[in-house]
Amino acid sequence: MAETRMTQTAIIKELAEASEVSNKVAKQFLEHFASMAVRETKKHGVFVMPGIGRLVRSDRKARMGRNPATGEAIKIPAKKVVKFRIAKSVKLDPSELFGRMCQRIETSTAEGDRER
Repeated sequence: MAETRMTQTAIIKELAEASEVSNKVAKQFLEHFASMAVRETKKHGVFVMPGIGRLVRSDRKARMGRNPATGEAIKIPAKKVVKFRIAKSVKLDPSELFGRMCQRIETSTAEGDRER
C-alpha cells in the first residue's frame, strides 16, 4: 500500500495535540508561520527554519527559449524564484537510504511469499 502524505488538516491536528491547544489556534499559528516565511524571504532573501532547511530567494537571468508549438525563439524575462535548501540534519546518509530500499524489497518479497 502506498504511503500517503500528511495533509494540512493532519498537520494542524498534530500541532494542536502536541501543543495542547485547539485546532483553531494551531491553524492560526500555521497560517502566520507561512505568511512570515513569505514576508521574510521577500524582504531579506532568506528564511531559516532551524532543523528543517531554508527558503532562499534567487535571481534568474533573462534567457532565450523556444516556443515548442511553433519553434519560434522567444525571450524569457529575468525573474526571482524561491528555492528550498534542506538542512544537513535532514538529509539521508546514502547507506541509510540503501538500507531502507533493501528493507522495502525484503518486505515486499516476504509478502509475496505469504500469498503463495
